[in-house]
Amino acid sequence: MKITDTEKDLTKAAFKNREYMITHLPYEREMEFYQSVKTGNINEAKRLFKPLGGSGYGMLSDDPLRNLKYHLVVTIAFITRYCMEGGMEMETAYNLSDIYILRVDRCVSEDEIHAIHKEVVRDFTSRMHAIVKKGLFSKPILICLDIIYDNLHNKITLNDLAEKVGLSAPYLSKLFHREVGCTVSQYISRKRVEAAENLLKYSDYSCIEIANYLCFNSESYFIQVFKAITKLTPKAYRDKYFRTQWGEK
Repeated sequence: MKITDTEKDLTKAAFKNREYMITHLPYEREMEFYQSVKTGNINEAKRLFKPLGGSGYGMLSDDPLRNLKYHLVVTIAFITRYCMEGGMEMETAYNLSDIYILRVDRCVSEDEIHAIHKEVVRDFTSRMHAIVKKGLFSKPILICLDIIYDNLHNKITLNDLAEKVGLSAPYLSKLFHREVGCTVSQYISRKRVEAAENLLKYSDYSCIEIANYLCFNSESYFIQVFKAITKLTPKAYRDKYFRTQWGEK
């Protein structure tokens, strides 16, 4: 059987690691660290925190700066998924991940990368601590939150969600209100308005296009809901915030 290039590289890497006594972080310790972030255990996360690039880290690039960047991106990806499993909303987790990875990409020094690494761990762990303190969402509610996030541009009904999680609509309605603190329809409206805020800030789509995309019944209803939540009309919001953050970068 022909040995593939990957198999050759794997054999060479194993030989090099043995020759120079290079080892990776013990799996148990690594998982223990991610678990401490997931459960919001700030003291434990501090204890288990290990700076990037030292003993136990593999070589992902010949360039030292790029090597650290790659390791931090991997770390952020793991932390993001662990925190979603722990009860962080998928939207929040992925947005945080994107923000931090973009910051990593802009780094021009190792000190910047190490600073972001500490900030990522502190931020995610603190957020998980707050979530745990409030009480974790149950699995049916977590599934509902993910479905809602993925379908803001589609019609979503309580009956649809109930069918997906295998509960009756009345029971899911009560469970959702108890855990999330608002009704399903209120939560959907709030998330659609948050999506509309981003479109008003960073896109050229018209108010009616945004209303249609986010499944509002009409432009007037979109304006009504948007103003009730943000205290501004969509036009006033765009006039105030349109691409303002771009000039700050």
